[in-house]
Amino acid sequence: MASHSAPQPAARVARRDRRPGRRPWSAPLAVVLVLVGVFATGAGLGRTVGPFDWAAEVPRQSRERGELQASRPVSLSVPAIKVTAPVMRVGQARDGSIDVPPLSKHNDAGWYDKGPTPGEPGRAIIVGHVDTKSGPAVFYNLGKLKPGDRIEVTRSDRSVVIFKVDTVEHFDKAELPADRVYGDEGPPGLRLITCGGEWVGGRTGYRDNVIAFASLVDTRQP
Repeated sequence: MASHSAPQPAARVARRDRRPGRRPWSAPLAVVLVLVGVFATGAGLGRTVGPFDWAAEVPRQSRERGELQASRPVSLSVPAIKVTAPVMRVGQARDGSIDVPPLSKHNDAGWYDKGPTPGEPGRAIIVGHVDTKSGPAVFYNLGKLKPGDRIEVTRSDRSVVIFKVDTVEHFDKAELPADRVYGDEGPPGLRLITCGGEWVGGRTGYRDNVIAFASLVDTRQP
């Protein structure tokens, strides 16, 4: 894959009203969240589309036995593609999009801190650059993952959550299956996201997004 000028992984994420009593991502997925590339140095993950309700720091009311409490991820290991990377927090850019690590840290991954932490119920999201003007970045080989490959995430509480890849899929940036990517309910899952496919430039960058869908299989406590 050729290197291009600052292509970005991208995800449209809706703005949310901070209304008491609502849990993150609790609103119905009535609109499609579209992964869209942004061809701009330092840009985030695309502009917002559609309303979502958002509640900040609302604790979960119940938790199944064996489910983990929140603890932010600090490092990521994906042996099959030789990735060992720090994980920083990323939130929302000014336009309401998911932010990304700065280009000076293109070999870091970014955990979207408005969603679940890895190991909690729901789908944790970790994004990363595919490449920069200087060459490959952290998720350059994400599309080479295969079902059954391991992903390990070390959390700040020193626990390690272990996921296995279920599928790796390419999506046109106008056809993201939002209900499979986002959500804070259901079994713990992980989504690794970057850009891929044909380079088309402009505001689109790469035509597609590459998403690794993974499920929790084990937890190692400190």
